[in-house]
Amino acid sequence: MNYKLVATTVFGLEAIAAYEIKALGFENVAVENGRVFFEGTEEGIVKANLWLRCVERVFVCVGSFKATSFEALFDGVNALPWELYIPEKATFPVNAKSVKSKLFSLSDIQKISKKAIVKRLSSLYGVSWFEETGETYALTIALLNDNVTVMIDTSGEGLHRRGYRERGNDAPMKETLAAGLLQVARWQPKIPLIDPMCGSGTIVIEAAMIAKNIAPGLNRNFASEAWPKIGKELWKAERMKAYSAIRQEVDVSLYGYDIDSKSIAIARENAELAGVDDIVSFSVRAVQSFETEARYGYVLCNPPYGERLSEAKAVEKLYADMGKVFKRFPTWSKYIITAYENFETAYGMKANKNRKLYNGRIKTYFYQFYGEKPPKNGRSKPV
Repeated sequence: MNYKLVATTVFGLEAIAAYEIKALGFENVAVENGRVFFEGTEEGIVKANLWLRCVERVFVCVGSFKATSFEALFDGVNALPWELYIPEKATFPVNAKSVKSKLFSLSDIQKISKKAIVKRLSSLYGVSWFEETGETYALTIALLNDNVTVMIDTSGEGLHRRGYRERGNDAPMKETLAAGLLQVARWQPKIPLIDPMCGSGTIVIEAAMIAKNIAPGLNRNFASEAWPKIGKELWKAERMKAYSAIRQEVDVSLYGYDIDSKSIAIARENAELAGVDDIVSFSVRAVQSFETEARYGYVLCNPPYGERLSEAKAVEKLYADMGKVFKRFPTWSKYIITAYENFETAYGMKANKNRKLYNGRIKTYFYQFYGEKPPKNGRSKPV
């Protein structure tokens, strides 16, 4: 069966997600705010969940229509071919989202949509009551400008749950965002990479997984694994392909530093769980002590944002220190994400480019300072 699929993303990473989706061989890719539509079979659902690095979740799009009244909502949901997706014993909870729409009561949207689905399936399955004891098909009824998109979640837990970060620091970055930043920066394994404020190591570990070609969803489970239409054998076969695609011998330079020794200990644990501890190095070091002998490379980091007024002075000083330290390495490119509005002033330099992104619900900017281009095939390792 061919499905219309939806990948949800962090606002600002839609184009990167679309590139990833096309690279996996999917067709009819269309980008909207916060999501990317594409088409795929049951095998495609498995591949998308296993391999997409910067996507939040993968949904099956059951249908879409316009609704400005609850009657129209009921009729629209009831008209969809639910029997193609939901078996008789299935559990199908309904969630709702509404933005800039006449229908805004989420509880009413949920109740009416559920009632519409039950009515259709009751007549088709010849039952008046659904026990909902089987596999889960979590539904989302999303309204935007009165347009309704009806979706089934194939992922379960968000795709940032890679399975390697059992512990994090106080302000961890989602794995999906870290992978997205690496792709926005066009990082490649041949480029030395240092995160001088690495926290629990997410950026460095995501880079290492890219370098080793480790599928980000390889060590976790998904909601659609239990769906009879996909089957456990297909999941097993695709996982075997993913395992065989891992590159064991890679030549990369990946370093993470942090002033906090506890964060470094956690980063090392996470790297081991991710299967990349053999190609990354973490050590305790303040950003003010940044050094490298490599002539070219990338600095990519997520420093403190100074969201509290009491932290503003300290954060301004930190950014000023970063500017002074990094200025000594003009051939290195620097990529810094922060929510601090006056970052460039504090840092002491205007970025070549910046991109608005959301880290959770926090509006941030990804500042990009380009270094000199290295000669072809030229590289050296940092210390």
